[in-house]
Amino acid sequence: MTAVSETDVQYATNGNVALAYERIGVSNAETVVFVEGLGYGRWMWRWQRDAVAAEYEVIIPDNRGTGDSDEPEGPYTIEQMAGDLEAVLDDAGVEQAHLVGASMGGMITLQYAIDYDRVESLALLCTSFGGEEAVPIPEETQVTMFTVPDEYDEREAIRHKMSPALSDGYLEDNPEQISRIVDWRLASDASDQARLWQGEAVQHFDVSNQCATIDVPALVMHGTADKVVPVENGRMLADRLPQSRLVTVDGGPHLFFIENADTVTESLMEFLDDV
Repeated sequence: MTAVSETDVQYATNGNVALAYERIGVSNAETVVFVEGLGYGRWMWRWQRDAVAAEYEVIIPDNRGTGDSDEPEGPYTIEQMAGDLEAVLDDAGVEQAHLVGASMGGMITLQYAIDYDRVESLALLCTSFGGEEAVPIPEETQVTMFTVPDEYDEREAIRHKMSPALSDGYLEDNPEQISRIVDWRLASDASDQARLWQGEAVQHFDVSNQCATIDVPALVMHGTADKVVPVENGRMLADRLPQSRLVTVDGGPHLFFIENADTVTESLMEFLDDV
């Protein structure tokens, strides 16, 4: 196998929507695809991508409305974004892939596994099968994530919206890391409008009755202190997937793949190497 250096951004198309993706890692190795959460750009996987790319080929697309991908008129649906993922894998010539999705990204990979046939395994972080049976985002969290005080500038607004997804005190205790994340978010996250359109996709997502049809190995990981997608969702999801392995991270918040990066990366690599 030959190591591949980071490439320029490549583009696939789904209809008239251009979809950006980067491809790094090891040529001729199995492919791992990372799919981001609501509004987040490719920066989201900086804590896992290099470890995975040392052994696998890695593809990281920007969801529609995010980063270098087009922002078509919305609202969006999870089915559309699963179709976008299919366009990326088709463009990249990938026949089989291990999919890793967090939050909304987990929803996209679940839908993709139902609608398409390229999935070798799923790793589902801090996500839900949606619908009425799912435990909803707490109202207090929704208010903080979608309502910003008028006096806040762009950087303060991002910090404010991120706060429910992090442990108490993490923003204040890690100023340099948070500053870098804010820089990345300003450069590549979805616009406010596209974020709302993606939010509508999440609201209307429901594969609660189709999980049993997803018969591929699945790692379900969830932080026990997730204030965005409560951990009960991960437990219920693992119960419904025929070949699931549940890993809970004690005290982990929604962004546990950042705060508990080593634990998440170790579990992910162990799962990928096993399947």
